[in-house]
Amino acid sequence: MRFSFSKKHRHLTTTVTSAQMDCNLRPYQEEVVQAALRGENSIIWLPTGGGKTRAAVYVTKKHLETTANAKVAVLVNKVHLVDQHFAKEFKPYLGNTYKITAISGDSNEKDLFGCLVKASDLVICTAQILENALINMEEEKHVELTDFTLLVIDECHHTQKESVYNKIMGRYVEKKVRKQGNLPQILGLTASPGTGGNRQLDKAVEHVLQICANLDSVIVSTKNFTLVLQKVVPRPKKQYDIVEKRALDPFGDHLKAMMLMIHEFMPSTVSRSLREMGTQEYEADVVELEKAGVKKENRLIAQCALHLRQYNDALLINDTVRMVDAFWGLDEFYNSRKTKLLDGTDLFLQGLFDENRVELKQLASNARYENPKLARLQCTLQEEFNDENSRAILFSKTRRGTHCLFDWVNSNPELQRVNVKAGILTGAGTGANHMTQNEQKETIKHFRKGILNLLISTSVAEEGLDIPECNLVVRYGLLTNEIAQQQASGRARAMNSVYSVVAEEGGREIRRELTNEYLESLTAKAIDQVQQMSPREFSRKISELQQNAVMIRIQAERKKDEREQRYSPGQVQFQCRGCFLPVCSGEDLRKIENTHHVNINLEFERHYTAGVQVVLEKSFEDWEPGRVISCRNCGKEWGMEIKFRRVVIVPCLKIKSFSLKTPGGKSTPKQWKDVEFQVKEFDFLKDMSSRFPDLDLDD
Repeated sequence: MRFSFSKKHRHLTTTVTSAQMDCNLRPYQEEVVQAALRGENSIIWLPTGGGKTRAAVYVTKKHLETTANAKVAVLVNKVHLVDQHFAKEFKPYLGNTYKITAISGDSNEKDLFGCLVKASDLVICTAQILENALINMEEEKHVELTDFTLLVIDECHHTQKESVYNKIMGRYVEKKVRKQGNLPQILGLTASPGTGGNRQLDKAVEHVLQICANLDSVIVSTKNFTLVLQKVVPRPKKQYDIVEKRALDPFGDHLKAMMLMIHEFMPSTVSRSLREMGTQEYEADVVELEKAGVKKENRLIAQCALHLRQYNDALLINDTVRMVDAFWGLDEFYNSRKTKLLDGTDLFLQGLFDENRVELKQLASNARYENPKLARLQCTLQEEFNDENSRAILFSKTRRGTHCLFDWVNSNPELQRVNVKAGILTGAGTGANHMTQNEQKETIKHFRKGILNLLISTSVAEEGLDIPECNLVVRYGLLTNEIAQQQASGRARAMNSVYSVVAEEGGREIRRELTNEYLESLTAKAIDQVQQMSPREFSRKISELQQNAVMIRIQAERKKDEREQRYSPGQVQFQCRGCFLPVCSGEDLRKIENTHHVNINLEFERHYTAGVQVVLEKSFEDWEPGRVISCRNCGKEWGMEIKFRRVVIVPCLKIKSFSLKTPGGKSTPKQWKDVEFQVKEFDFLKDMSSRFPDLDLDD
């Protein structure tokens, strides 16, 4: 097949007419690229802001200049990083000489990935795009790892467990172990390999070695220019903004009293197993309780567990932001359920909230009992924004939390007086409180230009994003690992910047932060120990780990095949997870592009109602979104309709909305890959002919 670029392609593939920029490196960058310049696989470990990507540009340039038939892929783990690396790093330095193509899941041309690779010297893409191309056998879409001579892997500490990076590198390692083909050179980039949660040095060393084995690489860092690096990337001043525990919390106490009434409504043996209310542990308990209720088809237990999770969420919100935020979240939940009360359990739970609604609202409106963390946060922000040039990031755990904090900032007269201009930055998606990719880009652009001076963000802003130097980074109500803490701290890069932790005295956030400080130092010790190994010892350990990984992968594939063959599709009955109504069998399911699971049985339509239209920012080759679908009986959301090839509308199902009844009992799979039968591939002509016998599909 001959391939030529259309106008649409040309905006992605560039030939820069202006003079190519010089890619000058700092001394510590020159030091860490030496292994890569010798053609060795390596991981560059530098802090956030240390210029890892610029070092990768330099290595890529030298590789393209010196390697016959060179072909480079730069892999990222987030869509917005494709354009960022293209426009800010690789295009300015290499675009004058080489054909560079940037492509992600948002690009219409992703389905021509194989052709784009052939026509380009350098491809910048999300790892998922490459993974899809490796498993797709169509000529226009398929590539092999051996088509490339260099793979650059950004934020490579994610190359572990079930990540898409590790799927790609799993194939790489297997080919290496089996001595199959000429494999590309690997260059990994990371600011924080972490310890894998281990708190002992020997286990942390094992974790670092495993990352090295997964990437088939040595790990390099600066030894001779640490002082230069420290000047370029100064560490922020860390401060703990501690608040005393709330003296009185009548709103939270009232929520707990209502939860105890739900406990009493359930069998006593069930409620006794639940841990402290208002904690992540309690949330984990009620999640498992809901699963147990579904498996037993005990709707009382399953629904009580769902409602207890909502109350626990309200307690967590009450502990983090305002009481009214917690109240309105509960109010919205119960308003959405009023028209679908199926039995005595629903009537009890709805009635309990309705009877207490007025009192809860009054308690939530009493400023005397407001969250003291907010007052402390207000002081921290006021102090910083007395300087009109300040920029800050406020990290919150959840998307909902960011929206609550945004509302609080905009309604706070003291913060408005010092001209705080806040914006929200959360992950992209289609659910509640998600952002589109364009909304993310606009928010970051406004922050960069100073139109916004405070980003209220989830973890999406911790790593990778090209965000201006910040004077203040605040971690608010977060319990995360040492990698997230290091990434967030690295955002405070301005001179005399501050890294603030707002937390309750003696609370879990402080304990976690102190633990993370220890783990950060442990990471450095583990890396140093790995770097001091003799080449022979390092090679032996990496080889052992890689052989083990190949065996584990083979066994996992075998178990996956066994799981998919456990039952025939006709033996599996799908039930609504909200009301246990049987709605279809596994025979009715088909999968499209190994991603979308649709029901092709026309009878299925009588079980659901269609609601609002789903709007997605990106477009797809073969399908477009339709309306949200929900159980006609209980209102449980099941997924959405999709219009396939502009011809037929089929319901696309979320597996978490169903329980599966099999000869071996009930199951509640979280993902489609966990189902115990094989879902057939969608055959457009065959399946649509059976669905619509009178439809002429040959036209």
